[in-house]
Amino acid sequence: MTDAAAVEAGLAGQDDPSGPAIEVRGLRTQFGDHVVHEGLDLTVRRGEILGVVGGSGTGKSVLLNAIIGLREPDAGTISVFGQSLQQASRRRWSELERSWGVLFQGGALFSNLTVRENVAAPMFEHTKLSRREAYELADLKIAMVGLRPEAGSLKPAELSGGMKKRAGLARALSLDPELLFLDEPTSGLDPIGAAAFDELIADLAASLDLTVFMITHDLDSLYEITDRVAVLADKKVVATAPVAELEHSDHPWIREYFLGPRGRAARAALVGKDG
Repeated sequence: MTDAAAVEAGLAGQDDPSGPAIEVRGLRTQFGDHVVHEGLDLTVRRGEILGVVGGSGTGKSVLLNAIIGLREPDAGTISVFGQSLQQASRRRWSELERSWGVLFQGGALFSNLTVRENVAAPMFEHTKLSRREAYELADLKIAMVGLRPEAGSLKPAELSGGMKKRAGLARALSLDPELLFLDEPTSGLDPIGAAAFDELIADLAASLDLTVFMITHDLDSLYEITDRVAVLADKKVVATAPVAELEHSDHPWIREYFLGPRGRAARAALVGKDG
């Protein structure tokens, strides 16, 4: 066995089914002289829905981009399913990319493609499926996210905001990922549409055994479907806990966020629903 093959074999065996889905240690990201993160640590457990919150400029999307490889960290390490991203070979990177799906804010659909073509696009890139097979699977994903069959032939400009979100989610699920990244999934939706999307995410996470990393400012989402919430402040993650525990935090931003008027309203709505 060559040295390269030995390293590859070792890396392939690193994944521990009982280990975390994502582990970030000592992360630093910066733009010029502006440091966004410094010494940031975060662990995402397998099977959980983790909400990620923070004030403007705390680098929530920058953190997501670093984890999925769209931005290289200036320092620190990131591991996904036990694999260090910095040490992953090109082949291993391809495998990792297939293990996650991403719903970017606004859906980020290709405007010149139909919904069916958008959902099938990752299959054309990462698999050897025929066009017919890819489109058949795309139709299944479209149905899975609650869109009617005729939506598959529509272009993004013909979709409502809620339909665009669902189409983007169908594309994120195209390759049957284990890990789902959501960037502000309910932004721009009315309260009824946002609640329906929250329910869809929770149902899919449970039925498909997904780990969900969800950036959101929606307090209703945080109270309704997250297992834990990671709070970004002071250039790092200052707390990671269930919402009920964060309500007792002494950190000024956390207290203002969860115990302010909107936080109290979200908590009251959840209590009323459960009651």
